[in-house]
Amino acid sequence: MMLVCLVASAQVHALDRGAPPTPVHDVPDTYFGQKVEDPYRWLENAQDPEVKRWVSEQDARTRKYLDGLAVRKPIFERLWSQISRTSRAFSSLHAAGDRIFALYTQPPKQQPMIALLTRDLDPAKARVVVDPNELNSKGTTAIDWYAPSPDGKLVAVCLSDNGSEDGSLHLFDVASRRQVGDVIARVQYPTAGGSIAWRADSKGFWYTRYPGADRPAAEQHFFQKVYFHRIGDKSESDAFVFGQDLPKVAEIRLGNRFNPRYLLVTVANGDGGEFAHYVIGPDGVVRQVTRFEDKIVDAAIGPDDYLYLVSLKDAPRGTLLKLNLADPRLEQAQVIVPESKYVMPLRPSVGALVVTEKRLYVGEQDGGPERVAAFDHDGNPQGSLPLAGPATVDEVEPLGGGTLLYSVATYLRPPYYARYDETGGASVETRLAQTSPVAFPDAEVVREFATSKDGTRVPLNIVRRKGVQLDGSHPVLLTGYGGYGLSLTPRFLGPQVRLWLDAGGVYVIANLRGGGEYGEQWHEQGALTHKQNVFDDFAAAARYLIDQMYTSKKRLAIVGGSNGGLLMGAQLTQHPELFRAVVSEVGIYDMLRVELAPNGAFNVTEFGSVKDEQQFRALYAYSPYHQVTDDTRYPAVLLTAGQYDGRVDPMQSRKMAARLQAATASGLPVLLSVSSNAGHGIGSSLTIRVNQIADAEAFLFDELGMKFPVTEPVRAPSKPQQAGQRGDAHAVPRSAH
Repeated sequence: MMLVCLVASAQVHALDRGAPPTPVHDVPDTYFGQKVEDPYRWLENAQDPEVKRWVSEQDARTRKYLDGLAVRKPIFERLWSQISRTSRAFSSLHAAGDRIFALYTQPPKQQPMIALLTRDLDPAKARVVVDPNELNSKGTTAIDWYAPSPDGKLVAVCLSDNGSEDGSLHLFDVASRRQVGDVIARVQYPTAGGSIAWRADSKGFWYTRYPGADRPAAEQHFFQKVYFHRIGDKSESDAFVFGQDLPKVAEIRLGNRFNPRYLLVTVANGDGGEFAHYVIGPDGVVRQVTRFEDKIVDAAIGPDDYLYLVSLKDAPRGTLLKLNLADPRLEQAQVIVPESKYVMPLRPSVGALVVTEKRLYVGEQDGGPERVAAFDHDGNPQGSLPLAGPATVDEVEPLGGGTLLYSVATYLRPPYYARYDETGGASVETRLAQTSPVAFPDAEVVREFATSKDGTRVPLNIVRRKGVQLDGSHPVLLTGYGGYGLSLTPRFLGPQVRLWLDAGGVYVIANLRGGGEYGEQWHEQGALTHKQNVFDDFAAAARYLIDQMYTSKKRLAIVGGSNGGLLMGAQLTQHPELFRAVVSEVGIYDMLRVELAPNGAFNVTEFGSVKDEQQFRALYAYSPYHQVTDDTRYPAVLLTAGQYDGRVDPMQSRKMAARLQAATASGLPVLLSVSSNAGHGIGSSLTIRVNQIADAEAFLFDELGMKFPVTEPVRAPSKPQQAGQRGDAHAVPRSAH
C-alpha cells in the first residue's frame, strides 16, 4: 500500500550556485512501510507554466555555459565538416520483386530517405522514392519504418515528427513518388513500436494499430492490435484480425518475409524478453504455437512451410528448433542445432534468423563481436559468412537464386555490404560501402577484462592510439548499457571518437551484464532484482582503467543514454569519487515513478515494479534520484532530454537535475539541456544530432582539461579499404528502451 501527502513548500537555493533556484514541495510516499521523500514531484507536470519557465531557465543557463566554452565552436565545426563529408550510406535493405529498396542517408541532408537500387547495387544509380526532407524543411519529419509491396510498386512508410516516434502510415507509388490512398493514424508509438506485413498479391497488408478516441487517453499507447487494410479501401473499414486477449503491454511484430503463405505474429510481453508466437495460415485461422513461459525468443517461417525457432528452454545460449506447420504444436518441434559456445539471438531482429530455399542463417555472439552461422534445413553446419575481424552483422537479405546481401560493421572501418553465393560459398564486397573523411590507421582496439564485485569477468573494448603509454595521464571516456538483453557490438566509431583520440583520449566500451553478450543468464543477472550487478560491473571497469594506468579519477568521464542514462545516474550516486564528469542522455532516474509513464509500464518486466515488495526494495536501493545525498562532492554532470520523448519521460531528467543541483558540494556544474524538437534521439535531424554531440564533447573537453587538437586529423585514404572476401518492415531498432 502506498500513501501520499503534501508538505508545505519552501524556496531552496541550489548548492550549484550557477543554477536557477528550484522550489521544494515535499511529497512523502509510503511503500511497504518505507517512507520515501519526493521533493520535486511538481516537476513531473510538463504542462504547468511554472515547470515550463523552470525548464526554459535551465536550458538558457546550459546554453550560455556551453556556448561560452572556447572549444565548443571548433568542435562543432570539425564534426559538422566531417559528418557532412561522409559518403552516402544505405541500410535496411529489402528485396521486392526485381527491385531492392533501402534507407538512404546522404549528409548534410537532415533525414534518411527511401531509395530504389538496381540489381548491380551501383549507388550512383539509386533513385529516391520517398524523401522526408521534402516534406518538412526543418528536417524534423522522420521515417520510423517502411515496407515495399511484394511487386515493388508501392511502399508503405511510417512517418513521425520531432523525434516523437508517434507515427502514421502513408502509401507512396514508387513510379510517380506520389502519396496515394488513405493515411492510417496510430500505427506507431515508442511504447510498442509498430509493424506491417504485405499480402503476397500486393493488394493489402496487415498492420498494428493503437486504440483511438473511443478509449480513455490513459489506454491509447497500450493494447496494440492487428488489422488488415485492402488497397483502395478507407482505413475506417479495415478489419480487426488479432489481439483482443493480449496483455496491455503487448508489442506485436508481423512477419512473412520468407514465406508469404503464412503470417507469423510475434508478441512480446513488454520489454523483459518474454515472447509468444502465433501463425495465421492460408485458411485465415490464428493458431498459437508458443507461450511466454516457453522461452522461445525468435522464430521465422521458411519457404519449406516449417517454423524455425530459437529456444532458451534449459539452454541460456540458445538451441534451434524445427516445427512442421502441418502440426504446429510446440511439443512436436525437433532440436536441429544444439547449444554451443556461441549465443543465439535473445531478441527478434532483421538479421538474426534468416531462411532461404537452401540454408538457415543464425546471428550469433561471443561476448560482443558477432558472426552469422550457416546451416542446411536439417541443422547441419555449413560454415559462416566471411567477416573481416570482429564485426556486427545487422542485416542478411536474401535476393533469390542462392545469393544474399549482408551488412558488416567494425569499430575502425565504415560499414559495407557483401554479396554471398550459397552454392560456391564466395563472398564479394559490393559498392554499397560507406566512406568517411576520417580513418584509424594509428588506432587499435584491444579487449581486456575487469573483475566485478562478485568475481565476474567484464569485457572492455579499449580504443586507443598504438603505442599509448600507460602512465595514468590520458582522458578516458567509458560507456556502457547493460539492459534488455541488448548487446554493445562493434560499430564504426567515426568523427566523434576520432576527435577524442586526436585530443589524446582513450575510448572504452564495456559489455555489462543485463545485455545479451553471453546469453540469457548474462541478461538475467542484470535484470529485475539483480540490476545492481550492472552497476558493479561498470564500477569495476572504471577502477580497472585507473589501476592499469590508462587514466586517473580526475581524467575519467562516463557517458550513457536511456537505460545507459540510468547507469550513469547509479554510478554518480554510488561512486561520486570515481569520475570527473558525467554525460547522461535521456536517462531514467526515479525508479519508483518510472512505471507510471506509458513506456515505463512496458519496462516492468525488465526492471520490476514498486507493487512487488522485493522488487521495490531493489529499485529503491539503486534509484539514482532517491540516492542523491546532500553536501556530496558530485562530478560535473550534463543531463540531456527531448521534449517529445515517448520512451523516457523528460520529467526524469528535470527531477534529477533539481535534486543534484541542490545537493552537490563539489563546485562543479550540474547542467540540464532539453531539446524542443527532439525525442529519445531516434528520428532527430542531423543538425540536432551534431549539436548534441558537440555539446557533450565540449563539456567533457573542458572538464577534463583537454585541448582542441591543432594537428590535421588522420584522414581516410582516397579509395575505400578493401576487406576479405546482414522483418518485413525495416526500422530504426528499438534498442534504446
